[in-house]
Amino acid sequence: MGTSKYTPEFRADAVALYRASPGRTYAPVAKDLGVNHETLRVWVREAEQAAVPGTAEATALARENRQLRTQGAFRPGAAGSVAPWSRGRRRRGLWPGSPGRGAHL
Repeated sequence: MGTSKYTPEFRADAVALYRASPGRTYAPVAKDLGVNHETLRVWVREAEQAAVPGTAEATALARENRQLRTQGAFRPGAAGSVAPWSRGRRRRGLWPGSPGRGAHL
């Protein structure tokens, strides 16, 4: 992650200001603070998620899964879950013991 130009205290104050303003959307509150409305929305969402127990662990696991997928660790068949001799035979009807073309194998 990169560095942020907003301190954690400023973020917390911005979230508190938004929560203390029922009926106002993100845009006017963000404009008063001099930040983008999407930035404020993300801060509010992160604060809500941080308040729920177990969310941090789930977020960390999701991040790890995303990294593993991009590294190719979840490729189908990468762990050897399919026997090498059986790849493609089932869909072609060549499975040993199946009726039809593959019965002789």
